[in-house]
Amino acid sequence: STCTQLGYMIFACGMSNYTVSMFHLFNHACFKALLFLSAGSIIHALNDEQDLRRMGGLVQLLPFTYSMVLIGSLSLAGFPFLTGFYSKDLILELTLILQYSGLFSVHKTFVFWLGCLAVFFTAFYSFRLIFFTFINRTNIIRTVMIHVHESTSILLQFPLILLGFGSIFVGYIFRDIFVGVGSNF
Repeated sequence: STCTQLGYMIFACGMSNYTVSMFHLFNHACFKALLFLSAGSIIHALNDEQDLRRMGGLVQLLPFTYSMVLIGSLSLAGFPFLTGFYSKDLILELTLILQYSGLFSVHKTFVFWLGCLAVFFTAFYSFRLIFFTFINRTNIIRTVMIHVHESTSILLQFPLILLGFGSIFVGYIFRDIFVGVGSNF
């Protein structure tokens, strides 16, 4: 996942759009930090279990963490009007502009479709994570399942809430700083 996002940043740098690359880095920091902190919350709730195949059925037991993972995954996948959408869509849009801004070239079209393929695979593994962790039939040992609990500590919930808001609104709020004021994007 992180390598894919770094690929988007290098992709933007390859088109000489360094501010767009920094915009994606800035957006990526919000939703990736949310996903990592949510993963830590899940691992804590499952008594340090880290095997995704042994999880499942946690949507009722960890509803707050589920909502945070859902927000982070949707933003990572580039769901419209969330933080990840603003930078990913901009990178792909700039690729199309570059494609049609001069002589037609096969490699520019190929690069655009590689970017779209990366978006598809990112969305696929993001929702695979949600399915296996929260929706699928549970494979957790009964003794662990009895003690599954949502973290009630404000020290964990406050950063999750803050990063959740960042994963929703940061792309919209900071797009003018990175893209330019008055841009149609």
